[in-house]
Amino acid sequence: MTPLPKTLPDVKRFITTHKDDGAAIFSTAVSDVVPRTPVPGAYFSLAYATSSLPISLQNDDLSIYGNYLKENPGLAISTGSVCRVVDIGPGVTSAMHRTVSLDYGVVLEGEVELILDSGEIRRMQKGDIAIQRGTCHAWKNVTVSTAADGREEPGWARMLYVLLPIDPVVIDGGGELGESVPGMGVQPST
Repeated sequence: MTPLPKTLPDVKRFITTHKDDGAAIFSTAVSDVVPRTPVPGAYFSLAYATSSLPISLQNDDLSIYGNYLKENPGLAISTGSVCRVVDIGPGVTSAMHRTVSLDYGVVLEGEVELILDSGEIRRMQKGDIAIQRGTCHAWKNVTVSTAADGREEPGWARMLYVLLPIDPVVIDGGGELGESVPGMGVQPST
């Protein structure tokens, strides 16, 4: 896989917690730098994840997240939340996939196309948000960067996703739409 360019720095997240007297502090439970996991055409960085809603903040969530860092969950967690950053390689189109989740997808760097299985496409630019409601979709990185010599070339894109659990999607015909993540290089959602 193409190494990440210098224009996409390491993903950092800063987790807050409380001292015994209630004052806010930064947690030292995990490093600020989020580890990257290579998947076909991209890198996943699990910024945070929880196993239940509502979320207990009695530090159980920190140990649960630490466990997810050791063994990544699937794309979604059926009882909790996922916050993930995805760095998409130049010109890469993800596999068409569906999770049983409500996803907020925000373009942080570059431009991507959100492709639906119906054939509809929306081009998203930095700052744009997709509200992904359990539909089958793919992501295509259409970023164009300018090289040092002035040439245009495909570039990296970075997206932030927050995934929340949903009830199964039932279409008008009565069928239930389940998860489908072929070719994504991830295990099934938990």
